[in-house]
Amino acid sequence: MAAGFWFAWDNMAEIKMVVGLGNPGEAYAQTRHNIGFRVIDLLAEKLQISVKKRKFNCRIGEGEFSDKKLILVKPWLFMNRSGLSVAAAVNFYKLTVQSDLLVVTDDMAFEPGRIRIRAKGSAGGHKGLSDIIEKLGTDEFCRLRIGIGQSNQGEAIDFVLDEPTEEEKSLIDKAIEKAQEAVVCWLEQNVEDAMNKFNSRDDRKNSQ
Repeated sequence: MAAGFWFAWDNMAEIKMVVGLGNPGEAYAQTRHNIGFRVIDLLAEKLQISVKKRKFNCRIGEGEFSDKKLILVKPWLFMNRSGLSVAAAVNFYKLTVQSDLLVVTDDMAFEPGRIRIRAKGSAGGHKGLSDIIEKLGTDEFCRLRIGIGQSNQGEAIDFVLDEPTEEEKSLIDKAIEKAQEAVVCWLEQNVEDAMNKFNSRDDRKNSQ
């Protein structure tokens, strides 16, 4: 990429980073736990950003959208070590995490297909979010959760590392498309507008 283009980027007023959580490797590509990666892939396709650069133990794409510099990130460590990569990227780009960072992840607490975006909050038992909170030293960053449901039998780790059923796949595919639209809303407007547009009525009520 030309140095002049980098110079123009470096002088832009805003930088936004969207991180999708998952596990690296083809064996995990279609599992429930890799929905965050799939949202990043869809964003990259829609916004024509290549997510192939290797930095901070991540796959990173850099581009422009809505008059902002946009960084798309897939941590290339296993889920419970995601915070190492995210913290390194956040520090390098000198981001204010409360306004400049959005993390996209799966969530067993919601039924397949449901999404929820919030400005801050706990990890809710998600090991990737937990590690990011620990490494950043704060839980005050935006996160977009995509429901995958939960198994009534067996260990949670086996469930999240398995592929969804055919019925779930249809719901999850639609949720990934909706999540991509929610990220775009966050980029173009703000988290409050994204919450009002994409969260369910109960989610909006609980966030007030």
